[in-house]
Order: sequence, then structure tokens, then C-alpha cells
Amino acid sequence: MVERVPPPSAQPRSRLRVLLASGAAALALAAGSVVPGVPLGAAPQQAQAADSGKSTLTVAVAQSVDSLSPFLAQKLMSTSITRLMYDFLTNYDPKDNHAVPGLATKWEPSADKLTWTYTIRPDSKWSDGQQATAEDAAWTFNKMMTDEGAAQANGNFVANFKKVTAPSPTQLVIELKEPQATMAALDVPIVPKHVWEKVGDFSKFNNDKAFPIVGNGPFVLTDYKVDQYVKLKANKDFWRGKPKFDELVFKTYKDQDAAVAALRKGEVSFVAGSPALTPAQAASLKGEKNIKINEGPGRRFFALATNPGAQTKDGKKFGNGNKALLDQKVRQALFLSVDRKTIIDKVFQGHAVEGQGYIPPRFSAYHWQPTAEQSLAYDPAKAAKLLDEAGYRLKGDQRVGKDGKPLDLRILCHATDPNDKAIGKYLKEWWGKLGIGLKVDCLDNVSVPWYAGEYDLAFDGWSVNPDPDFVLGIHTCAALPAKAKDSATTDNFICDKKYDELYKKQLAEYDPAKRAGIVNEMQSWLYDSGYMSVIAYPNAVEAYRTDQIKSITTMPEAAGNIYGQDGYWSWWSAAPASGDSSDSSGGSGSTGVVIGIIVVVVVLAGGGLFIAKRRRNTADDRE
Repeated sequence: MVERVPPPSAQPRSRLRVLLASGAAALALAAGSVVPGVPLGAAPQQAQAADSGKSTLTVAVAQSVDSLSPFLAQKLMSTSITRLMYDFLTNYDPKDNHAVPGLATKWEPSADKLTWTYTIRPDSKWSDGQQATAEDAAWTFNKMMTDEGAAQANGNFVANFKKVTAPSPTQLVIELKEPQATMAALDVPIVPKHVWEKVGDFSKFNNDKAFPIVGNGPFVLTDYKVDQYVKLKANKDFWRGKPKFDELVFKTYKDQDAAVAALRKGEVSFVAGSPALTPAQAASLKGEKNIKINEGPGRRFFALATNPGAQTKDGKKFGNGNKALLDQKVRQALFLSVDRKTIIDKVFQGHAVEGQGYIPPRFSAYHWQPTAEQSLAYDPAKAAKLLDEAGYRLKGDQRVGKDGKPLDLRILCHATDPNDKAIGKYLKEWWGKLGIGLKVDCLDNVSVPWYAGEYDLAFDGWSVNPDPDFVLGIHTCAALPAKAKDSATTDNFICDKKYDELYKKQLAEYDPAKRAGIVNEMQSWLYDSGYMSVIAYPNAVEAYRTDQIKSITTMPEAAGNIYGQDGYWSWWSAAPASGDSSDSSGGSGSTGVVIGIIVVVVVLAGGGLFIAKRRRNTADDRE
């Protein structure tokens, strides 16, 4: 389910994006309300690996890298790496998600909020020794504004930009066409102009040939092998302070049971899961010496999405989605016959919260719930009535349309996700009782049929960031592909005038409470449409070795995730164990990890009126 993640994702852009609590948003967006960042003290002496003289943190991951170019990266794995390689103007505080300084120490709007001035810190250097300046940021944004290839992953952030200039090395000025509430959440990696201005075709350059890759983030990427590993070294000159581990390695495991076994043997330090550990995997690690399970509320939702009719921006229809799903009554009937409680209890085994609105409860400022009258709670009898009203009546044990054809559907399933397969069996049973046939089509890569519109339903999901703009934007008409089967930001081809008007309205609303009200209207519309149904909000379930990792930051700090954060806090803060494992008892902590250092970061995710063209990522790949 894709962070950008990811699409996915998204993820992810895949990139999913930043969601601020109401008070935090007011703080971040008020003129003069930000405070300058203060670099933290020097990191304590690091534990040294006996054989190499350096400490290495190895993370087992399931996702592939789609691109190491910050202009193309969309999967959660890829966007997480770009967060480590390049600094953003702002970042998120790991405590409460409010905007804190990154490359910019402060940001101030004009009285009409159409001009934003950012002060660029003077103590950030590129890893080749050159100074990072406002000109690098201006060049990055201008390239995205003028080059379609450079706008693929994050073009939505700059679509409302009128002009970007750098009057001085420490001053960046962005002029807007219309007000934009996400200016403290421009989730865009800033790249070194002197390196990237030599790139020709941005749509094809994956940034994976010449190592080390020049950056100014907490780590420097030194090596990469497709579906094998990504290696990074600590950036000793990072303005916030050098990471405590000398090296960070992301090692790919397509078989997550093998990844868990590697953790048990001490071959890796951390296991993220796919995208989380299954209940069986977590249970197998519980009580193991020197292994800690971290579980906290996740930033993802797990959903069922329908194909309401694949179409291009100019309205050209394509694909072969079942026309029955063009009927709202049919879509709602399907979701009325899904027992969410059974899925939570039997599939997730309690490691998830029952789904309702589009935004997970972790982001309380924007979380929405349907009214009792509105709720599509489990009600097979009501589902059968809706199907009758839609003209799909029972003939024997099958639902048959007015054309005499049985109502048979297909659902895209991720072959690597055990949850998809398990839930698919339940759907086949539940919908079968209504007289609807279902084929569960499990594929290694669902991107091809999804892009082609050759599906009826799909297991879907995204990692949501503190600002809801991006995940709301993937359902606008602007997100549709320009051509049939083209890559695009659209999640499942939704295009509605009322929804688009609400999207534009929320983007221009600076008042946090009023904006939240508009976002709730959008969630209510999505819910009633029946185009998609949020089944669950899975917990983040992951594990690490306490004899290799002494402390690490979760996000939120009180109870949150380690992998796939809205920032670089986990890997930047992770401290090597001293080698004394006497205090490293196993167990499963619900809040996770003790934090050795409290950090302050920033990043509000922004959106725009334009949704950049991007590649479809599978659900578990989006940010």
C-alpha cells in the first residue's frame, strides 16, 4: 500500500504527504512564527565493529527502489532514501509533526500570503565541499516548473508557483499565483545545482551511476545494486550533527520470512516487514533474546478501490473495467458486505484499527468518521436490496444483470502481501453469498493492469503524511493520465467537479480549523461515492536487535514507526549498542524505542493545483 510509497506510495510518493495538527499548522503558517534551527551537540562516540573498525546498521526491506533521482522517486523505499541524501526546506518534529527548520531556518509570508521568503542556513555544505545556497533551492524549483521530466514525482508542489528567485545565497523568495496553505510543507529534496544542471533528460536519469552521490543530508549514498542493497555512509559535515552509525545499509529480501530469520541470526539489525511484520512473524520473535518488537499506530490505510471507468484527462475511456461498477448502488453493496471486524480480528489479528475515513486516526486534526446514518457498516441484507434496485437480481445462486450476464468481478492482489490473499478469500465467500463471482488475481506487479484500467477492484492503500494535500490530490481530475495507459498520479481514475472544487478550496485555506472542515467534506464525499472503502489502519509492526541498536527514535516519539518516517529521525538518531547485551532483554514494546536525543525538524507537505505525472506503484510501495 503505497508513500510514495510510494504511487506509494506514491510512495510515494510512492510520496505521501505531511499532515499538521491544527495548532501546529497555525504555528507553522503564521508570519514570523517559526524559530531558527539549532544544531544538536556532537554525537557520542560510536560503537566500533571489531572486524571493520566502523559501525554498520543493516535494515532488511521488502521494497525495490524505483529511482534514486529525487525528481522521479515515488516508492516509500526510494523517497525514504532521498530524505537521507538531501535536505528539505523544512522537516517535521518527531514529537507532534509541527514544522521545524531544515535547509531553511525560518520562513515568512507577505501580508497577502502570496510571497514567501525563506532564510537558508549558512552552515549546510554539499558532500563535495561546496556551500549549499538559496540558488540551489531556486534552481530545483525552477527546473520542476519548466521541465516535465523533473516534475514527475513532485510537480504538484510547484504548480501554483508564479516565480522563484534567490536574491542572495541565504534568501529564497517564492511568489504564488494563489494562496497555498502548504508552504511550510514543500516536501521536495533540494539538489546541488552544480551537479544536476549537467543532466540531460530528467525523465530517464535515475541518479544511480556515479558514486558517491553528492548530497547534503545526514547520509551520503555510496553504492547501489538493484534489488540487492543500498549503501550509505554518515555525513560527518551534516549541519544537525553526524549520525551515530558510520554506515547504513538497506538490504532487500523478497522473502520476509527469510528477513526475519536473518534478524534472529544477527545478520541484519532491523526488519521492516512488507510493509509490516505479519502477526505470525511478530509472534515468532516475541520473547527472543536481544530482539525488540516495535508496534505503534501506523500512518497507512488499507482499502478496497473500484475501477469507476478508466479515462484520460480529455475524457477518453479505456480499459475493461466492469460497467456494473459505474453504479454507486453496486459499489456500496459490495462494501456493505465486507465485515471489517472479522478482517481486523482474523487477518490482522488485532494489529490494526477498523477503517472509517480516508485519513488515519494518528492524524487527529484531519481524521473523519461517518455519521451513523451514513455508515456503510456490515449489512448483507441491505447490500442485497441495493443490488436488486440496481437491476442485478438473483437467478439461482447468481446475480444477473438486465443483459442476462452474471455479475462476475476481478480484484487485483499483490502476490507478496499475505493480507491481500487472506482478505481475498473472505471477499470471495462474502460476495459469493450475494451471488457475485470474484476472481482474486494475485500478481508480482499489479502496475501494468492497473495503469491499463484492466481491473474491476484492487487492494489499495497509501502512507499518509501529516498534511493531507497529496493523498487528497490523487483523486482530482488533474491527476488523470494524459494518454491511455500512461503513468499518472491518479489512484483509481476518480474525476468529479465538486470534489475538485473542494480540493482547490482546502489548498487556499490558511485557517487550520476551516481547512480541516473542508478536508472532512472531501472525505465524506469519497466515502459516499463508494469508489473506495478504507478497511483498516494497520499498525506499524517491526523489530530490531537491541545488541546492535542501543536507541532509536520512533515517530511520533511516544508511540510510532521507525521505518518510513516523515523525516530522517530514526536512522539519524540510531545509536550502536556497546556490545553489552545484559540490558537487552527481548519483548514487544507498544511504544517502541527510547530516544537518546530529541530532535527538531520541519516539513509540511505541499500540494498544488496540478498533479504531476508519475508512475503507478503497487499499494505497498507508495509513501
